[in-house]
Amino acid sequence: MKPLSTGDPLRLGPYRLRGVLGEGGMGKVYYGQDGPGRRAAVKVLRPELVHDQHLAQRFVREAEMARAVTSKGVARVLAAQTEGGRPWIASEFLVGPTLDEAIRAYGPMDDSTVRALAHALSRTLHDIHAAGLIHRDLKPANIILTSSGPRIIDFGIARPEHGLTLTTTGQVPVTPGYGAPEQVLGLRVGPSADMFSLGAVLAYAASSRRAFDGTNVAAVQYEVVHGEPHLSGIPADLHVLISPCLAKDAALRPTPGQVAAAFAPPMGAKPAWRTGPLAADIRAREADSRPNTTAGAPGRVSRRRVLTSLAAGGTVLAAGGVGAWWWLGNGSDAGAEKTTKGLADPFDIPPAVQAREATPLNADAGEYIVGESPKPLWGPLPVVAADTPAPLPVGDVVVIGAEAGGIAAFDVVTGKQRWRASRAVPSRRYLSLSDRLVVVVDNEGTLRTHVPSTGEAKWTARAEASSLLAADVEAVYVATKDGRLRSVDRSDSKTRWTVRVAVNLRTERPPLGATAAGRLVVSTAEGDVIAVDTTNGRKVWERLRQSAGALYPAYQDGVVYLGGKTLVALDIADGKELWSLPARKDYYGDPQPWGSPTAYPGMLFAAQGGWPNRLDPETGKSLWRRGSGNGPIQPQGAGVWVVDTYEYAPQISGLELETGLAHMVYNKGRGNRWGLAVGGNRVFVHDSHSLTALPVF
Repeated sequence: MKPLSTGDPLRLGPYRLRGVLGEGGMGKVYYGQDGPGRRAAVKVLRPELVHDQHLAQRFVREAEMARAVTSKGVARVLAAQTEGGRPWIASEFLVGPTLDEAIRAYGPMDDSTVRALAHALSRTLHDIHAAGLIHRDLKPANIILTSSGPRIIDFGIARPEHGLTLTTTGQVPVTPGYGAPEQVLGLRVGPSADMFSLGAVLAYAASSRRAFDGTNVAAVQYEVVHGEPHLSGIPADLHVLISPCLAKDAALRPTPGQVAAAFAPPMGAKPAWRTGPLAADIRAREADSRPNTTAGAPGRVSRRRVLTSLAAGGTVLAAGGVGAWWWLGNGSDAGAEKTTKGLADPFDIPPAVQAREATPLNADAGEYIVGESPKPLWGPLPVVAADTPAPLPVGDVVVIGAEAGGIAAFDVVTGKQRWRASRAVPSRRYLSLSDRLVVVVDNEGTLRTHVPSTGEAKWTARAEASSLLAADVEAVYVATKDGRLRSVDRSDSKTRWTVRVAVNLRTERPPLGATAAGRLVVSTAEGDVIAVDTTNGRKVWERLRQSAGALYPAYQDGVVYLGGKTLVALDIADGKELWSLPARKDYYGDPQPWGSPTAYPGMLFAAQGGWPNRLDPETGKSLWRRGSGNGPIQPQGAGVWVVDTYEYAPQISGLELETGLAHMVYNKGRGNRWGLAVGGNRVFVHDSHSLTALPVF
């Protein structure tokens, strides 16, 4: 949730506005609370549009349409003002990710969850149609997954049954790929149009791929009208149920009642919004959104993104114990250690602080010379511990192992030190927990968490950890000192499970891990990779001797990518190999292994033999092989950034995203240990001694 800005109203009707949940072309949506503290999402027409008669009528019509539906499967309208002044609609405040956010974060839903989703949505569509309405814009972004089930939102273009389109042919106010053929053609539509949209939604939920796609809007709409839906990857029993919904002929599509009966989930089945990582995320959002009852205090609501990031350098991630924090506003130790005893609840975590983004440089404007070293934004600062992992940008700070001991956080804009936590052991790694906490390990193996902006200590957990592996919305995962895997619950700091695994975790160089789609994937120093179920630690699959050492896995759209002797793409659910590329051989015939891959939406990067590569994530086909670098490759701005640790001429290169051509080269560091991380249109680089922030193009 963003804070209110100049020009935003402070109150609308009985609702005091606390922040901005989102905005679009017609208006803004605010988070509001009435006198008793009841929450609402308040949608407001932009002031410059109030006098547009057509838009004002459409806004009023949205309120009327939404009010007409009393189903528990929609967001209820609580109040509205549609005459005089600035029109607004207050609706039920729903807590949870949208369906498209959930699929992007956790991958396709399993069979029983898709059935439960179809069953619930079809029953809600039945209620909408029973009220004489057609929703007309059912899509993943208009479905919120709450702890009580999916809820349909946004009646902005809903119309009475048998109503004509709102616009003329060719001006279709629906999301391409989800509107029915008759909507695309601008024809009269009926309830069956919503059933087509439902089929497209279910196809996406079951496969994480759109049923109709193309290179542009016109191509997508052509496929909707003339093409066949892409349903590959959908289990056969769901395929036969989804296909009828996508019939071109509206008369051949099933009714909501028929879909509800056909998709009835098995007895006792628990859908993903009731159990597992998605359910844990919803519970965390619900906890974050509890209203603040302190008089005059701003609401503490965090509309957190559902995101699982497997970036190189770390995965973005005991009650009653005593922690400590240090405030170093002047860049040096500020004196007395303070404990959490008697202070705020250690699980009362403030919202994430967003960093102010830097402005990319423009070579055409003379702001940098292509192929040369850019002027740093700040640094180099001689503050880095020799054994530190890569920097970790978290909101408005970047965290790194400190030369003075422990870890330190530096302002991403100025480079000024904010705080230092001396008990942390950098070599045991540090992770971000949803950008709201930094978690570290101390000498005793205790997990300690700190608020990124201030260093304030929060919860601790006696985990006997030798190193941090990864985290998801539910837990932090560690390797223990006796070589086991352990899961520590983020909600109460208690151990959820501890298991022994068949791979060696007790090595001098710690294992590396990542989480996604209900799997913890661990890569060991001996080159073995194992995936366990995050709910219980049970081994799901393994891949032995994949590499010569620990490498970070990368994840995207249900696929995990591993470097090493081969660059391989595996189905993260069961470890099935989808494709692999062997390592090239050098001049002497020796294989040059692949480094840690990096996945970015629709892209895959990996270095091999000193050459950065961009590849097609679906096939492994090489798109370019250029530049110089053997470290992890990180996209930022209009390029990708890679570190080359060649001992005689180490450097950081910024390569053009589409071609791989070098735009920036920074070679002013020293030492043989380099690390790189990106965030907020900045590149953070450390060598064995210093930390530097570089611009991007």
